[in-house]
Formats: sequence, structure tokens, C-alpha cells
Amino acid sequence: MTAGGSRISRPENRLVRRGFTAPEAAVRRLAAPALAGLADDPVLLDALGATADPDLALLGLAALLEALDEDERHVLRDTLTTAKPLRDRLLGVLGASAALGDHLATHPRDWHTLDTFELSDIHPGAEDFRHQLEQRVRAGEDAPADALRAGYRRCLLTIAARDLSGSSDLEQTAAELADLAGATLRTALQIAAEQEPDAADACRLAVIGMGKCGGRELNYVSDVDVIFVAEAREGVDEQRALRAATRLAAAMMRLCSDTTREGTIWPVDANLRPEGRNGPLVRTLASHLAYYQRWAKTWEFQALLKARPVAGDAELGQAYLAALAPMVWQATARENFVADVQQMRRRVVAAIPAGELDRQLKLGPGGLRDVEFSVQLLQLVHGRTDPALRSGNTLAALRALSEGGYVGRADAASLDAAYRFLRSLEHRIQLFRLRRTHLMPTDQADLRRLARSLTTMINDDTRADPVAALEREWRRHALEVRRLHEKLFYRPLLAAVASLSAGEALTPGTPAMSPQAAEARLRALGFADPAAAVRHLMALAAGVSRKAAIQRTLLPVLLDWFSDSADPDAGLLGFRQVSDALGRTPWYLRLLRDESAAAEGLARVLSAGRLAPDLLLRAPEAVAMLGDPQGLVPRGRAVLEQEIRAAVGRAPSAGQGVAAARSVRRRELFRTAAADLLGRFGDEPAQALEAAAAALTDLNAATLAGALAACTADWEQRHGEALPARIAVIAMGRFGGRELGYGSDADVLFVHEPVPQTEHDATAAARWVCNELRTLLAVPATEPALLVDADLRPEGRQGPLVRTLGSYRAYYARWSHVWESQALLRAEPVAGDAELGEQFRELIDPLRYPVGGVPEGDLLEIRRIKARIERERLPRGADPTTHTKIGRGGLADVEWTVQLLQLQHGHQVPGLRTTRTRQALLAAADAGLLAQEDAQVLDAAWVLASRVRSAVMLVRGRAGDSFPNEPRELAGLARYLGYGAGHSGELVDHYRRTTRRARAVVERLFYG
Repeated sequence: MTAGGSRISRPENRLVRRGFTAPEAAVRRLAAPALAGLADDPVLLDALGATADPDLALLGLAALLEALDEDERHVLRDTLTTAKPLRDRLLGVLGASAALGDHLATHPRDWHTLDTFELSDIHPGAEDFRHQLEQRVRAGEDAPADALRAGYRRCLLTIAARDLSGSSDLEQTAAELADLAGATLRTALQIAAEQEPDAADACRLAVIGMGKCGGRELNYVSDVDVIFVAEAREGVDEQRALRAATRLAAAMMRLCSDTTREGTIWPVDANLRPEGRNGPLVRTLASHLAYYQRWAKTWEFQALLKARPVAGDAELGQAYLAALAPMVWQATARENFVADVQQMRRRVVAAIPAGELDRQLKLGPGGLRDVEFSVQLLQLVHGRTDPALRSGNTLAALRALSEGGYVGRADAASLDAAYRFLRSLEHRIQLFRLRRTHLMPTDQADLRRLARSLTTMINDDTRADPVAALEREWRRHALEVRRLHEKLFYRPLLAAVASLSAGEALTPGTPAMSPQAAEARLRALGFADPAAAVRHLMALAAGVSRKAAIQRTLLPVLLDWFSDSADPDAGLLGFRQVSDALGRTPWYLRLLRDESAAAEGLARVLSAGRLAPDLLLRAPEAVAMLGDPQGLVPRGRAVLEQEIRAAVGRAPSAGQGVAAARSVRRRELFRTAAADLLGRFGDEPAQALEAAAAALTDLNAATLAGALAACTADWEQRHGEALPARIAVIAMGRFGGRELGYGSDADVLFVHEPVPQTEHDATAAARWVCNELRTLLAVPATEPALLVDADLRPEGRQGPLVRTLGSYRAYYARWSHVWESQALLRAEPVAGDAELGEQFRELIDPLRYPVGGVPEGDLLEIRRIKARIERERLPRGADPTTHTKIGRGGLADVEWTVQLLQLQHGHQVPGLRTTRTRQALLAAADAGLLAQEDAQVLDAAWVLASRVRSAVMLVRGRAGDSFPNEPRELAGLARYLGYGAGHSGELVDHYRRTTRRARAVVERLFYG
């Protein structure tokens, strides 16, 4: 209905049925004099209605007719009504591309290029395009740059017309666009040579097409990637020749990239050259070779997959290709191949703005880059031995991979269809305004135009809701691309080792692969021992049992996760060991099959280091917690102590009771380590560190409480009466500060008080219980030991293991040294008699927070002890810049500085009366005892050093205070700390910078 309530008039109604969305404006436009006689032509109206955007097509047609003189206008109107091919081509372009409509309005006689006789079904090549461009430039009607742009648009018009009318498929269109780009570069170089004749006489210059231009698969609008190589002509000095070639190359780039009254063509991007934008624009062939032989990274060889001479000296271009191509096919043998490739993938994904991730056709999940990456990686792996795979074109390479048996026919067909659809969608988006974009639009009019232009490629019926049909088709292809990546790269591995036909082992269409090819692919995935990996796969996937069938389903995804780790070999070995132990357990494989989060968590944990897998393999049933949403949440001290005490209460002996406590501790250590490795403690490093340390502290405290209860009960059973002493366990060091790492011992003091009116020697009984506790917690067993270290007690190892409260009081009053007061700063009751623990705390508070602070003599003694430790305790050969405990700016530096402030000011500043380093540091800064900036520097160093120590234990499975020397262990350390593959060196450099700044603060605050 109209605004006045009357029915829509008949002309407008006809237009609405044909797909016009602004029928009133269309009626007015059809009534214009330039379109006289066309308004009542149903054939023309039907042709307009068949375009992607009838309103846009009519607008462009009106502008074109108005720009023509009367004679030309009459010819075009007659042609539109009598020549269907011309009508469909012209209106198809006008309905899909506002930019080409503008070009025709500016250069109206270019419509003749769409004439049936000029636009044959024989597709032009680079020479045809070059001839057309040269004609336009030679005509002399415009400046060369303007003429080049106008000629380029005229050629682009013919490509778009063939594309939109269905005369060309995607592959032909992309090839024509690449050929046009090559012709444009050649023409621009020729113009540059005419403008710089001296430069042209001094050098030979070849232009190497890279990326989509090199692969003959270019977009409508794209940067054209190139590399320049030059040689001096006979008798010309090389440096002079290079300067001349640089002038020619720069002039050629400007001719294509600059904006004139005719607009621009596209940017010429030379950043893929050696050293990128920091390197010289032009090099000699020898210089290129030297760079690639010595300095090039893996991604640079991957980029060379698509290298192709496109302009300039053809002989030099072919020489460049012949010299560098062999290096491309040896790239997988490079030491850092996998890390480099994975780093490149992450860099691409990380560069996508968050708001664009779901709209990215090129870089997003299931996008074009996923297809290209999958194909290129397979080419690099298998192209070393199979020259048939060495194509720079994605679709041609995919066909070769299928024909060679590296990709199943059905999978290749699906990936081919997905790639063609996504590229066609990208082309239509770019064609509208001729702008470089890879984003799906959000405007409904844009989406409707896209859907109507791709009707033949959409499976759903688009008549009811074309936009919804387009969205469904796009999402379907994106999901297929994501699914096929892991299938293409991993499933054929199983066919190679499972001793089964492809149909039995995998889904139909998956090709067989030789063991040698399987090993090559595993090596490319980062497996250091591919032969062993093949054996593990064979053991896991072979056979016809239900277990083998499920594992064949799981392994492709698991292999993907293993490859994205620092140690794929360890991950696969661990999975085999866990599966051997649990494979017949019904819930295990069902959990991994049905809970993708559990499967991924297991893969990540198994390949992240040795500690968590070692804990898991001692009791594989702990895998179950990976499938529980709350399974990796630390359980807290109260819950743990209740469980451990219950287990101890059921045990018939102290040995069995402590073994039960150690079993719970092993399980909870795995829970904590798995949560830490999987990032469940938060993204902020300090927060994650504190959460893990709190969990470990609670666990050790509960274990000690359970072991104390077990040993107490054993003594009482042996003697038939209650223990004649109350015992309290005082945590010291990092234990007392709730700052434990995975490799920390439990530093403690034991204090007891005799129970009045008992017959037995209370001290002897307490000593027996504490000795038994230490022995049973450390005895070799399947469960990890908890080493209880009591060396911080009065008189050290020479003193009695356990003392009464009075004995401690007497010792501290008469014999105590300042270092013992310093050690007591982190004393905290954690187990045993709570009242006795509090009495001990009251006893030591005056020592650790002395009135009046630290006497000058004691201050000098503390500094002397610290200096001696730095000289004498650093292990031989250790690097003081990377030793986390007593190295420069490490834990000892920060902790001793904080503890000195506590000793000096703890009596006056209540916030300093804490066992925790970071809390004391914050309190000291708040009290003005050090600058906030200094506190932040010390805190950053302490957090980083603590995280490195924990990471060393997680990765190596044994404690250590220095960075590991083995590359895989160092890579695992870097990944845990958030640095990603290939960034181990950055981690070490960052650590040294952070601790160097901390040491400067320590020198100023601690040593004065």
C-alpha cells in the first residue's frame, strides 16, 4: 500500500515482481529521455530483474545512456533490445558493480568491449591484455598513468562480464585477473623505462609475482605482491645497475599505486622481499641466493611456492626461479619448520580484530587461508619427492594432491567446492566498489545483492529469503573447511599404519599412504622420532575392536593438538600409555569421544611436559576429572583434610595410612597441574601463580595433617595409650608463605608440649612420631614423595628435630641469630595442635618484628650473609642472569629485600606482618618505605622467577632453578609462560631485562 492507502500502480507492481526494491524511483528513471522506448520492453525489464541488484543495474544503464551522444545512444538501445548476450553481460556488470558502472559513465564507449563479437568465449591471456593496455597508452589521449588506469578498467570490464554471465568459472576468472595484473606490470615497467631511459640501459630487471598474482589466482582487488631481481648489463658497475633498477622498480610501483583523476589500480607490495620493508627494494640474483641460504625463515620458502616471473627480463626471471625453487622443497627439513609454520598461523589469527573474526572470509576459522594453508603444507611435505605437486595455484595443487593419493577424491571435491564458493563470495563483495576487503557485509541490501549474484552456487532455495540462504551456505562451507583440515592432514596417517583398507580404517575416500610418506608428514608435524610415532599409531589404530575404531576417530584430532605443542612425541606416547591402561574401561574412550573438551585437555596435558603425565600414568583413572566441568577446581584444604583423615582412619597401619594420604596428594597434584597447564587459573600471570601456590600449599598442609594423624595413631596402638605430647607443625619458607611451587620441599619446624601426668617420655614420643612422618612421606613408592625439611630448626641438622615451646623460647632468647629471625618471618602453623601453633606464633612475633627494628650490626650481618650466598651457593657453570633463585634479580634478591623491610619496620607497620612476599611488598609501598615504581619492578621479577621455577618442574618433571638447555624443554617452558612457538629466545631476553631492573632496585634498597 502507498502512504495514501491506494494500491501500488501497475508499472511499479511489475518492477516489484522483478526484484526492484525502489519501484517508484525506477519508474521515474525509466521515463527519462535517454531510456525512451525501454520502459515498456518486457525482455529488458526481465533482464534487469535477473541481475544481482535491478535498481543498481537500471541506475548504471541510465548513467551510461546519458553519457553517450545521440547516435551512440541509439545504437546501444537497439543492441540491448536485440542482442541477448550483450544485454546479459552489460546489465550483469551494472547490477553487481557500482564501480564499473561509474567507469562506463566516465568512458561510455567502453561498452563496445562487451559486444558479442569482441567478447568471445576464447579467454584472453597476458599478451592480449598487454596489447589492449599498450593501445590505450599509445593513443596519447591521456597521461600514461591515466591511460593505464582507464585501460585496466576496460579489461576488467570484460573479465567481470564473463564471470557474471557464467562464461568463466572462478579458476578462469582468477587466472585472467592475474594475467591482467602481469600485463599491467609489464606496461607500467615499459612506461617507466621510457621515462628513465638511462636506468633501463644500465640493468636487466625481472619482476617476480608472488602470492595470488604468482599463483594465477588473483582477486578483483588485491595488493599485487612482487619481488625484484636485477643484474648489471655488460660493462656497467653493479652498484650503478642496482640504483638504476631501484629507480625503475619504484617508478613502476608508483604508476600502479598512485591515485590520479582516474583513481588507482592496486598497491604493488614488495614486502615479501628478503628482510621485508627494511631490506633493499632490488637485489641481484646472487644476493637473493645468499639471503635464502643463510637467513630466510620457513614462511619465506612457503611464500616462494607461488613465485612466478610476470614482467621484465624473462631470462633473468626464469634463472631466479630455477635457483630458488629447490630450496622450497627442502623447507620441511629445516629444524624449526613446524614452529615457524605454527607461529605464522597464530600471527595471522591474532591479527584479526575481535569484531571481525566472525565475518572474515579470508583469515577467519574455516576461511580461505585455512584451505590455502592445508594445501601448501601438504605440498611442502610431499612435494620433496613428488614434482607433480609443485604448483603455485591452490586448486591445481589440490587436484594434484588428490590424483597422487595424498587427499581422498571426495575430500578434494568438498574442499574444491568450498574454496570456489568462498572465493566467489569474496569476488562479488570486492566487485561492488572495487575495494580490497575480505569481510562479509552486514547491510541487508549488500547481502541481498550477494545472494542474488550467487544463486547458482547456493544449494538452498533463495526465492523466499535469499540472505538467509546465503548465510547458511557460507556457514556450511566454513564448517566443512574446518573439518577437512584435520582430516586431510591427519587421517591418512592412520591408513598408512593401521594395516587396514581405507574403508575399514577410515571414512570412505581416505587415501592410503606409504609408511615413508607417513613418517615425512609426522616429521613435518614436529615429531622428533616419526618412526616411533608410527609404531604408536599402529598399536592404537590397528585391529577391528571397538577400542581401535574409537581411537581411529579420536587420533586425527589428537594429532592436531599434539602437533601444536612443544613435544608431540611425548603427547602421543602418553596417550598410548594411558589408553593401554584404560582402553578396556568403558567410560574412558566414551568420555574422550563424547566430550571434546576432555579430549583436548588430555592432549594438551600429555604434550605440555613430564610432571602431569607422570602423575596421570600412576593412576590413569584421573582422566575422568577432565570431563567434569568442576573437575579441575582445587578442592580446598578443609575438604582435602577431611578426605585424607577418613582414609587414614581406615588404614590398619601408619605406613598404609600415609600411603593413602600420598595417593590423595598425587591425584590432587595432577588436578592442580592440569588446571595450571590448561589455563584454568586465569589469564593474569600473578593470579594464576597465586592460585596454583595456594592449591599446592593446602594440599601439602592436608597431607601433613593426615600423616601426623596416622603416625600418632600408630604410636598409640603400639603403646596402648594416648600420645603423651601435643604436636604442632610450623610451615617455613615458601610453605609458610603459601608460595609453594611444584618442586618445593615442605620446610617445617616441629614443636611439642608434654601432656601432664603421662608415664612415657613426651619428647621421645614426639620425636618418634615426627621422624616416622618424615620417613613415610619420603619413602620410595608409586606415589610422589613429599620431602619434609626441618633444617631451619634451632642448631640446624645438629639440633633436636622437635622441641618444646619452652626450649624454643630459651634458645631464641639466648642463642638466636638474625638469620633465624629472618627465617621466622614466614613461619605459619599448618598442622597438628592449633592452640600450640598459636602459642608458637605469639612466641616468635617479637623476634621477627622487633621493636626498634634491626640493629646496625645485624643489618651488616644480613648483607654479609646475602653476599656470601651469592658468591658460594650459585652452582658451578650456572648463569647468574638466569638462575631464578639466587641469580641476579631472582627470588632471593626480592625476598631478602622485602624481609629486611619487615624486620626493620614490621613492629610499626601492621601490613608488613605477613608471611607472603607480595603482600609485604605491597604494604611496604603503601607505607612509603619504597617507591611504587620500585615495588612494581620487584614484584614483576618475583612473579616471573616463581613462574619459571614452577614451569621447569612441570616441563621437566624434576625441580630446577635454571632455564633448561634442551630446546624442546625450553620451548615447553615458553609455551607455558605464554610466549608461543618459536619465542623461547624472547622469554629468556624478557627474563633478563626484568631481573636486571630488579637487581638495580635491590642494589639501592638492600645494599644501600
